[in-house]
Order: sequence, then C-alpha cells, then structure tokens
Amino acid sequence: MDDTFRTITKSSEGLYKEKMSKFLSFAEPCTSAEEAKEIVAMYKKEYYDARHVCWAYMIGHQRLEFRSNDDGEPSGTAGKPILGQINSFNLTDLVVIVVRYFGGIKLGTSGLIEAYRTAAAEALSAADIVEKLVEDTLEVYFEYPLMGEAMRIVKEEGAKVLVQDFTIDCRLKLSLRRSLMPKMRDRFEKVLGIDVKV
Repeated sequence: MDDTFRTITKSSEGLYKEKMSKFLSFAEPCTSAEEAKEIVAMYKKEYYDARHVCWAYMIGHQRLEFRSNDDGEPSGTAGKPILGQINSFNLTDLVVIVVRYFGGIKLGTSGLIEAYRTAAAEALSAADIVEKLVEDTLEVYFEYPLMGEAMRIVKEEGAKVLVQDFTIDCRLKLSLRRSLMPKMRDRFEKVLGIDVKV
C-alpha cells in the first residue's frame, strides 16, 4: 500500500569500533530537513572534539527528500553508506548521525564505507520502528438537518474529527487513511449531496 510508511518513534544509538577508531551512531526522528539540520548541529556541538560528524536524512512518506554529508571524509565513504542503511531499513522521517573519533590508523576507502554502514545499521537495529499511516484531510459543509447522517458517515468510515463547527452552517474537518478517503468523500457527495473540500 502507498499509504503507509516506516519510521522510528524515539532516539536510538549504536557503536562500532575498527582499528582504534570509534564510530558512535545515533538515529533521531524528525519531520523536516530543517529539523534534521538542527539535530545535526546539536550533535556537532556536543561532539565538537570528534574528527568527523557525518549524517544522512530521509523525509516524507514518499521518501523523495533526502541528503547525506561526508563531513570531510573522502567523498562517498560516509554519508552515502549511512543513507544506504536508511534505505535498507526502508525508513523515513529520520536523521542518522555517525560521529567518528580517529584512532590513528587509516581505514582506507572500503574500510570507511564498511565502518559507517555498520555504525548506522547498529543505531537503526536498536531503533523502535513503527509503521504509520498516510492520512488525508477533507472539509465538509452542510445544513443542520443533515448532521445526523453526516456524523453516521464519519463514524462508519472511522474518520477522525479534527474540527467541528456547528454555528451557522455545519462544518467538519476530518482526517482518514488515504486509501479509505475516496469512499468517504463519495458517500458525502452521493448520500448528502454536499460540498466536499480536500
């Protein structure tokens, strides 16, 4: 189904050691690129003494908004492997940060890729992963005598009422799983003959 996505509910951590280098990894939930960048800035401040703070994020249920950063490591050896793990776990709405403390022995390109990939996987393996629904909203306007029928549709379709206003005309703002929304909209239009705004 295209109306579900996988994400994490709270922060998780991992650790990977290789040839005296330490890779601390962190997965954090977030819902925008701005929030992801703020989280990265927070980790950079906290781990100011680390050689590299590399990261990748994925945003949105369609998984179309993403970015990664090598933070001074050779190009493609840190951010991309981290992003690769986000993809392997099929996750979104999160940022994964890997902090490297250099141990004095160079790991080489393939060693770095493996280290960042493994460190990211450690944090994601420890994460509390959940499946969430993509929900759409719609607004319906109707006259007071139609209220009973309108509320029956809401109840039978299992919609969440976000706003209800019964002052002059009646207005409901509803939220429902994307795949179920067309049926509910259809019922409002056919049964009540009322205006539906998505």
